[in-house]
Amino acid sequence: MSNRKIEVLQGIAPLADRYDGFIVDLWGTVHNGVRPFPGVVECLRTLKEKGKRIVMLSNAPRPAAVVRGQLQSMGVDSSLYDGVITSGEVTWRVLAGCTDPSVAKAWPWVTTLGDRVFHIGGQHDLSLFEGLGVTLVTDPAEATFVLNTGPNEERGHTDLEPYLGLLEACAARNLPMICANPDMEVMRAGQRLICAGLLAKDYEQKGGIVYWIGKPFPPVYEPVLEILDVPKPKILAVGDALATDIRGASSVGVDALWVLAGIHGEGLKDDPALAQEEADGAGLAPVASVPAFVW
Repeated sequence: MSNRKIEVLQGIAPLADRYDGFIVDLWGTVHNGVRPFPGVVECLRTLKEKGKRIVMLSNAPRPAAVVRGQLQSMGVDSSLYDGVITSGEVTWRVLAGCTDPSVAKAWPWVTTLGDRVFHIGGQHDLSLFEGLGVTLVTDPAEATFVLNTGPNEERGHTDLEPYLGLLEACAARNLPMICANPDMEVMRAGQRLICAGLLAKDYEQKGGIVYWIGKPFPPVYEPVLEILDVPKPKILAVGDALATDIRGASSVGVDALWVLAGIHGEGLKDDPALAQEEADGAGLAPVASVPAFVW
């Protein structure tokens, strides 16, 4: 357990000169699911003007191109960052049999899945299947594995209960599950919604096998580090979630900046003392905290 004192800052400016590369979370850090937080675009622009390299790393269960389009529609232009990696993008690469040696080494189980997939998730996530050559089935009894991208409109986005029967049916078939978004929950414009990670956690509790792709698991950082091409001591990961963003940074040996106004905002209320207590309790040591991702 770490007891390192977290530096309390009001913006990223005092840290900027210490680092050359930045790994930036999206939901809860850059935007709230609908629009960017105030000051974020200006912060990114200032970092780029100072020659910093920036990669967006998101647990979104969608291809990177889709997320780039969403960012553009929100006013976060592609000139403000050097790349986007998502858990969905890495999931697609794995299922597509990507020849990248690091990917093949990280996920050797992909060759055991078969090609009939039962999807738990919304229609908006179907782009994840394009070009994969798998067959989508509508009955777990016909599947060889499950791809979990999260809740859907039919069963709702706020409660796990409507999904329990579906998860039990998959577990009864001993279907391995890929979780393409390890987040447990997210705030969308002030409303707390469940994510794929919560479904996957329940599936594990039912005895199901889950292959997790995304933060905080180290393999998802490999393509990010390749794009940044910056030594780890000169990289800062910025994010709002202790369990994924801050723990993920720790798992790959890079410093972290904790944005307090995201998923933990209700509990922490921008209180640095509470943040220090939470981080210590989790055994994590971000170098600093900020109320929001601003300059």
